[in-house]
Amino acid sequence: MFDRTVTRHPELPAIDFMGRVTSWRELDELVDGAAASLQLLGVTPGTRVALCLPNTPHYPVLYLATLRIGGIVVNANPLYAERELEHLLADSGAELVATCDIPEVHARVTAAAGRLSLRHVITCRVADELPWPKRLAYRLLKRRDMAPLGDGAFTFEHLVAGPRLPKPVAVAPDAPAVLQYTGGTTGTPKAAVLTHANLVANADAMLAHIGEADALRRSVVGVLPLFHVFALTTVLNFALRSGAKMVLLPRFAVGQLLATLGRTRPDYMPAVPTILHAIAQAAQKRPVDLSHLRACISGGAPLAPEVRHAFERATGARVVEGYGLSEASPIVACQPIRGEAPHGSVGRPFPGTAVEIRDADAPDRLLPAGDVGEICVRGPQVMRGYWNRPDETAGTFVDGALRTGDLGRLDEGGNLFVADRLKDVILCGGYNVYPRVIEEALLEHPAVAEALVIGVPDAYRGEAPKAFVALKGPGAATLAELRAFLANKLGKIEQPREIEIRVELPRTLIGKPCRKTLVEQERADCFRSAAEEA
Repeated sequence: MFDRTVTRHPELPAIDFMGRVTSWRELDELVDGAAASLQLLGVTPGTRVALCLPNTPHYPVLYLATLRIGGIVVNANPLYAERELEHLLADSGAELVATCDIPEVHARVTAAAGRLSLRHVITCRVADELPWPKRLAYRLLKRRDMAPLGDGAFTFEHLVAGPRLPKPVAVAPDAPAVLQYTGGTTGTPKAAVLTHANLVANADAMLAHIGEADALRRSVVGVLPLFHVFALTTVLNFALRSGAKMVLLPRFAVGQLLATLGRTRPDYMPAVPTILHAIAQAAQKRPVDLSHLRACISGGAPLAPEVRHAFERATGARVVEGYGLSEASPIVACQPIRGEAPHGSVGRPFPGTAVEIRDADAPDRLLPAGDVGEICVRGPQVMRGYWNRPDETAGTFVDGALRTGDLGRLDEGGNLFVADRLKDVILCGGYNVYPRVIEEALLEHPAVAEALVIGVPDAYRGEAPKAFVALKGPGAATLAELRAFLANKLGKIEQPREIEIRVELPRTLIGKPCRKTLVEQERADCFRSAAEEA
């Protein structure tokens, strides 16, 4: 996809990063130089290269360079706590890792890489990618935001220095391209193996869904992180397939996003409901006109109708909602870009995708239209399996169809309605938060006897984690002490919104702590509060 777009549109813009524009030809030259250097560093077909980066031009260059020489990209969230990064690097068998020079991120990555004896850490300096005036200002005014690098540090500039070509490598369509970490009922992160064919298929289907004439040579804003599979497909791979310009932002800040949208006037904006909600809130204070957007594509978390309507009223932009999961590269279904879908549905399956509804208790049995069961998926975008987890891979498929762990139904017209989740994963602002990770961190505190974490409604993030804790003795720890204890053990998005200390936690009939009871109690409390307010 990349080579074809470079050949067709070499001088068109590929990336706009904070006003600095890189053409497709320039991007191709950077990718060649990086790929040649990676080969000198020992990257061969199958070598895992971890990318722990925000949305800077470094990510597309290193992603494409790794894939061009047969390597496998391991996506890593820069917000991960140190031990989460260490698990991901160890589990994937990554031999190299690239990260940014933001001090706290750089420190976590280099510490984890050092303990695992990774061969190389490639440091990508954010300031180097800015347009000249901003670059100078960043270096003068944000010195504290740049990690000090020793003389032996290996930087991105070293990697791409000089015009060089990599040794040609043949890469099969079914070869692994990306290890995308996700979780499940156990909460243990595992990697979905997405092949080149999987990723191309989902990009092709997105183009068909939008309409090729409406997608070619357009622009798409990348405020969602590219290490997240939603943005990887809807921003980066979509741009590679269509020749669209990627307008990249290193993080989400509503003021910066609105200024960038006004400056670049992109055609498409993939977003999570948190972003749409923040824009609608900002529009209450000043006019926001986003009518130039052909569509905002919402995913990553359920979209509340009130958030959708508030955003559309405030901005004049159209929102379409999709459904997917990491194991499907990720898009399974989406509402039409033009036209309407039945209220409450996420639209029809993507081109080439088949959705089945199976009995959640007897998955061999297919259910008719209208019945609620487990959503199962077939299609060319479905992963090859989980990395080094044959047992979990086998349990995730039934008759060759991917079991999503989500409940839903199909109507007579083939539109998909998502009802609920079988998994305990909390969808927090588009990110997966796994209760077990938080519970295990809490249980490390010497005063904690038991801990359970559930997702509770959150007006901004859709859901947020809430922790329930039973202590080993009355007054053994305070809430402030528990929060301080978690500060360096969990990522920011994983920090519980609330911690509630209880004398004891509810239990099942066989004596295990019962998460379901807590969910029901919280739901009842929400209904009671709503009734009192009414």
